[in-house]
Amino acid sequence: MLSRKEELERKKARLQAMREEKKKKEERRKKEGEDSTVQESKGDLRAETEQLLKDLGISAEEASPKPVRVARAATVDGAQVASSAVSTSSDQESGDGVQPSFSPSPRRGAKLGLSKLSQTNIPPKEQVVYTKQTQTPSESTDKSDEEGDMSLPETPPILKRHHALPHVASVKPAETEADAQLKQEAAPPCELSEEEKEKIVASAEFARFFDRASRVVERALCEDSDIFLDYTGGDKEEGEGEKDTGAKLSLNRTFYDEKWSKHRTVTSMDWSTQFPELLMASYNQNEDAGHEPEGVVLVWNQRFKKTTPEYVFHCQSGVMSATFATFHPNLVIGGTYSGQIVVWDNRLNKRTPVQRSPLSASAHTHPVYCVNVVGSQNAHNLVSVSTDGKFCTWSLDMLSQPQESMELQHKQAKAVAATCMCFPYGDVNNFVVGSEEGAVYTACRHGSKPGVLDMFEGHMSPVTGIDCHVAQGQVDFSYLFLTSSFDWTVKLWSLKENRPLYSFEDNGDYVYDVQWSPTHPALFGTVDGMGKLDLWNLNTDTEVPLASVTIEESTALNHLRWSQSGHQIAAGDDMGKIHVYDVGEHVATPKSDEWSKLVHTLQDLKNNKVDAEEALISTPIR
Repeated sequence: MLSRKEELERKKARLQAMREEKKKKEERRKKEGEDSTVQESKGDLRAETEQLLKDLGISAEEASPKPVRVARAATVDGAQVASSAVSTSSDQESGDGVQPSFSPSPRRGAKLGLSKLSQTNIPPKEQVVYTKQTQTPSESTDKSDEEGDMSLPETPPILKRHHALPHVASVKPAETEADAQLKQEAAPPCELSEEEKEKIVASAEFARFFDRASRVVERALCEDSDIFLDYTGGDKEEGEGEKDTGAKLSLNRTFYDEKWSKHRTVTSMDWSTQFPELLMASYNQNEDAGHEPEGVVLVWNQRFKKTTPEYVFHCQSGVMSATFATFHPNLVIGGTYSGQIVVWDNRLNKRTPVQRSPLSASAHTHPVYCVNVVGSQNAHNLVSVSTDGKFCTWSLDMLSQPQESMELQHKQAKAVAATCMCFPYGDVNNFVVGSEEGAVYTACRHGSKPGVLDMFEGHMSPVTGIDCHVAQGQVDFSYLFLTSSFDWTVKLWSLKENRPLYSFEDNGDYVYDVQWSPTHPALFGTVDGMGKLDLWNLNTDTEVPLASVTIEESTALNHLRWSQSGHQIAAGDDMGKIHVYDVGEHVATPKSDEWSKLVHTLQDLKNNKVDAEEALISTPIR
């Protein structure tokens, strides 16, 4: 502590010496400034006087008195000041012996006075020093003194300065505009009048908010979380877990709305490519409710357990086909029974179409059973076919009239009454069409001969569904396609041959739809009028389906769609219900050799076909 006090005393003495030296410098600077100011004022006065005499016609030399040598001493504050002596220059130059006379100078010296000086004593800034010692009460200090050798030595002053921590003062954070706005918003809201409330409720912004908020609340209310769920499977009975794992088809959930689905038939379905959890379904007229819209489109959300649809759209004609716009995920496109093409937009709080094609002879005049979006992100079109034999190309920006309209005719025969259509994978020009006569046609949109190119005969009744192979792998099977018909059969075709490669005849009723798996090359599904959903694997067996499930309510299944992942399949019935089934992992996931196996399977089917034809020819006619 003594060394600290001595150091402070030395600093105070040094600071006092610096103040005195600074004080002396300021006094010297002040005196020099006063002298220069006096000399400048004298020079200015002399110049003004000479100018005044010149204006009166008197020369400055005549009017100026002869300078004399003056010797005078003045005492200011005890200090003797000697004035400078000068002699007349003209007398020295003349050299005569006249004794110069001395007279007092008219100019007076500058008056010196006393200046008041104030002294300020600034105390040194106190430096707070922290050490890494534990701060303890005085009792503990006394106790440590009593312990003697067990206490730690005091930290030297140099180490205290070395370990000193900076002083951190609490600073109030700056207030931004956002903080000020939050304070304003936190103020208690004022009471609205009835008129203002009605205006807010009727606004479009409130309608959008309420629609979105109600959807979110409904999802939350329908979620049923079991906090006691045992994810290890310990609460299941022995063997139950293995049974679920090995199931080929298991019901996941059913979509049905009492108001919009009741007494309506599911006419088409489609999974969203942008949002895989969304499933769209179209419905035809409810004959028991004449005041309700004839056509309905419902968008279901599989992610949540809510029992109501995510979106509801309707129009004044039954919707026979519908699809999500591939490159516009907010648009839903529908083909109606009246022949119109309609478009809905889920961004608008509107259930009716935002666009619709007119009823004219240049467009469709019969039911539109298939609509599809083909092309790329930058160049795509909407195409549609109808039983009136027309193939139309549309722009989604304008549905006032089709961009192109083509008659589907084969060899100058009557127009093809198209019931279904499909484009091979990666092709936007060539397509296949199923007809009411049971024939299948290949056609093209552009080229030297646009229209119908070839005919495939095999079905004896109208073709209800058609689908081209889409699974990509080691071998390209895009030339294969499947068809279903009212003749209770499903047929496998190749674009390279006019006759079917194989006919699946296991069904006992109308086969309403067929579709390839998007991931497995040899897997496809079918639905029929007996409410049966079948899964076929060509590499496993071609005589009986790999998996089959029948709806218990004895309703007809008339449409099916695979999810993009290939692990779920949805089937719609004629009572307005949609059944979503989970496909077993071992069934939906292809093995690495599935493509090569399918090549051998197709070759075996061709060989068997040839043998059957030869046997038929060699059989004698009786």
